[in-house]
Amino acid sequence: MSRGKVAALRARLRAAFGPRLRTGVRWKISAAIALVGALVAVALSLVVHNAARVSMLDNARDVQDERILYAQRIYETSGRTSQFGMKIDDPEMPKELLSKVLAGRRATYVEEHDGGVPDIWAAVPLSDGHILSLHTRFTDRSATVMKDLDQALVIGSISVVFGGCALGVLIGGQLSRRLRKAATAAQEVARGQTDVSVRDAIGGVVRDETDDLARSVDAMADALKQRLEAERRVTADIAHELRTPVTGLLTAAELLPPGRPTELVRDRAQAMRTLVEDVLEVARLDSAAERAELQDLMLGEFVTRRIGALNSEVSVTVVHESEVTTDPRRLERILGNLLANAAKHGKPPVEVSVEGRVVRVRDHGPGFPAGLLAEGPSRFRTGSTDRAGVGHGLGLTIAAGQARVLGARLTFRNVTPAGAGPDDPAEGAVAVLWLPEHAPTNTGSYPMLQLSDKYKPDKYKHGT
Repeated sequence: MSRGKVAALRARLRAAFGPRLRTGVRWKISAAIALVGALVAVALSLVVHNAARVSMLDNARDVQDERILYAQRIYETSGRTSQFGMKIDDPEMPKELLSKVLAGRRATYVEEHDGGVPDIWAAVPLSDGHILSLHTRFTDRSATVMKDLDQALVIGSISVVFGGCALGVLIGGQLSRRLRKAATAAQEVARGQTDVSVRDAIGGVVRDETDDLARSVDAMADALKQRLEAERRVTADIAHELRTPVTGLLTAAELLPPGRPTELVRDRAQAMRTLVEDVLEVARLDSAAERAELQDLMLGEFVTRRIGALNSEVSVTVVHESEVTTDPRRLERILGNLLANAAKHGKPPVEVSVEGRVVRVRDHGPGFPAGLLAEGPSRFRTGSTDRAGVGHGLGLTIAAGQARVLGARLTFRNVTPAGAGPDDPAEGAVAVLWLPEHAPTNTGSYPMLQLSDKYKPDKYKHGT
């Protein structure tokens, strides 16, 4: 096959199945074992078939040789040629057999026919110069035996292939399950669940390469966790050490005489103080030591009151009122950061809506950058150049961290016009806060629901 045809075939496969064909380990192992089993079965079948056929033909030639000796004695003593269908100077005798007999040798010969039963020949030179020959076909019984043997070999080969497939599915399934468990545990580690061990997740008694992979992933996760912890401690220590001099700087700026330079110093000092406080808050949220102080409140009324105090120009729409159990201080912090982000990076009007336990904050700016939509907020990342580029990128990071403390979920998306393509500009950005139905307890866990007897399984009713 030429290179052009191979390239065209690859292009058609990519168009039909995508850039890469995705197959599981289970099916790859099954296909490999089935292929090896098929090759071995075919090779053994050919060997057995040929060995059996050669053995039967040798036996037939031995029988024919005994018959020609017996026929020779009868002919030389009585001159009769009626035994075993013997002939004198048979013109149909094969040339190979004739050449051997003319050399003065007694010989046997197997004459093959295309797709048919072979003929068994035997010939011997006589004392009177003639040639005595016998000609019989391969026995029907032998042909039947060969046919039964071939049928048994075919059935055995098919059984080997299917057995190899089943074995491959079992072996590949075991390995595939371990790999899937390892991948799931690794994803949980990537999401920040540092107490997950990949080696414990895959389990099993037999040690193989999967265990080596799991131990390597666990070692890598531990090293990354230690490095992140060290970075958090350094960041928190630096922010804590900066807190006192920044506070002193801000106090000293208040004592400066009025004027434009004084306003600039005060503004920069206040910005530095805000940055230090934000870094300390991020460090506390990353340490997972924060706990919510829960209160019952009406979400729509709370959001309307707090938004009015934060920014009176933002419109609030309560679609459906709902009572929630949450931490009002942390909820206000999330709303404030979302409004500040919309004011810095978006465009008015900024709209807030409350529907049940869901709060949406929308602006009409260029939308969130692709990196934030794909990976979530990250500290000190303010987005792409299509946004204003001001700030330190901590506002949404703090909002997402406070949402985790509340057991809530904070998502981000862009608003695009109907029928717009992926490269068309957005018409705004929307941050959605999903408050949980059951708030976390002071220990960070979730309350257990008490089921009535009619919803309990029978084993609980009977105490089994």
